[in-house]
Amino acid sequence: MTAGKAGMGKHASDANATDGLPNVNMGIGGSGKDKGRPNAGTLIGRRGFLYGAAGVGALAVVGIGATVANSLPGTQDTGVEHLDVPENALTSLAELQDLENALDVVQLVKTFELPYGTLVWVNDDNIAACLLPTESGSPLAMVGLLNLGSGVLSTILKQALGTSEHYEIYDVRATSSGVIWTEANALAGTWRVYSAKLSEGALGEALLMEEGDEAYETPALAVVNDRAFWQIQPKLPNDDGLSARLMCAPFGTKQTTCVFESQRRMGTSPYSATDSVVIAPRVDSSSVYYQLTNIDAKSGKVTDQLTLPHAMTPLEAGYGTNGFMFSFPDIYDYGGAIANLGTYTPLTTPKNGDYNGAKWFGFARTPTAPPAWCQNLLIVKSSYSVCGVDLAAGTYFAIDVDDGADTYGDYLATTGVRDTFVTFANIDHTPVEGKSTHACRVKIWRVLSESERTQRGQESGSSENADGVEGAEDGYDLDDAGVDDAASAGEDYAEETADEAIQA
Repeated sequence: MTAGKAGMGKHASDANATDGLPNVNMGIGGSGKDKGRPNAGTLIGRRGFLYGAAGVGALAVVGIGATVANSLPGTQDTGVEHLDVPENALTSLAELQDLENALDVVQLVKTFELPYGTLVWVNDDNIAACLLPTESGSPLAMVGLLNLGSGVLSTILKQALGTSEHYEIYDVRATSSGVIWTEANALAGTWRVYSAKLSEGALGEALLMEEGDEAYETPALAVVNDRAFWQIQPKLPNDDGLSARLMCAPFGTKQTTCVFESQRRMGTSPYSATDSVVIAPRVDSSSVYYQLTNIDAKSGKVTDQLTLPHAMTPLEAGYGTNGFMFSFPDIYDYGGAIANLGTYTPLTTPKNGDYNGAKWFGFARTPTAPPAWCQNLLIVKSSYSVCGVDLAAGTYFAIDVDDGADTYGDYLATTGVRDTFVTFANIDHTPVEGKSTHACRVKIWRVLSESERTQRGQESGSSENADGVEGAEDGYDLDDAGVDDAASAGEDYAEETADEAIQA
């Protein structure tokens, strides 16, 4: 079976097609459809990275600011059933207790230091995919695999397979079963999708899964267990008549399947959940509605769907312990309780899939990464720190960010529901005394058991009584990160948030 070519005569009904990873300014990326949204492509410089698949580059360079939708755009299709969350059905972050000291709830298990500028994605319990910087103009990046148990970093691709044709490695995802990556030629506006099986950490034969031209964005990637996914997105503004498609193939094969097709563009990049992949296709309607869709990775069957209100475009869509999670980078003056920017998920699993009848939680901080779950905790990236929320207990905490971290602070690398979660930060710090640090610091965290939390609380209380100190000194308040609670949807708040996010 030959590799298909998006924008070159192949369509989603064919056996092979491609997917779309949104842009950065490489001439091959996408649309930059939301000015408050991180780009989703990858641009790699000699001394550092600017990338948008996780949003770090956009944060570091231009900051993340909220925009306000002044009125409901377009015409609603009254026949489309969609999510409706009344104000009394939403629990906000302000209603939860700030635990102040994250170490009363989670424990730092391991810390690894990688080359400065490294980017990390964790969609597996055992390994992390890494884009590694180089010290030369070409190649711009290499692909590495980090063993989360031993901390051993293995470089599995030292340059793009298409180096002789001026291709550079663009993006990567991996599980213990295999690796999928994209390569792009910025000058020609062309791209390729490759995958390869992993066997005891060794990379197998690289297979060309898809290639395309400038009519489509460089594909966005996802991985779930033994399967690779890539999403085909037509570029704006020339997306009329072009569909978006989610493609899938088991690692080590070219048995490509079109899992889902959407009219025009999808709302988000695909999300790597634990046993499924999440997308946000357009509803087949004359109006703009995005339908969050959870697809079983093995069977390709849709297992859950949720349609968002008219013209509300998510930044991320995921799936966790309580069902769908989604985030908005903008503030709307319509949409009920979910009109503010932030990350949303049900407080508990909806009965019989009834999301409209569920109680919801809103993490009203500027979203900059996909959320995840670690055991009973919702893990969310705020604009500077990574936070944990215990929805059942009604508590939250923020993890301290190390001195010298880049402007985006700590970044959440993990997706899905995991027993641990991984954060990383690129640190450039020289203390007054001591050794300087110039590295990407990767941290693995676990959730303490109830007995461990009780013991920590007792020890903390004893220490405070002895020292005459009230409260935990090691706490990190979210508001100290420079992002205030999105309590209203006014113009003043949007301007304030934008200013603070740039400074954070």
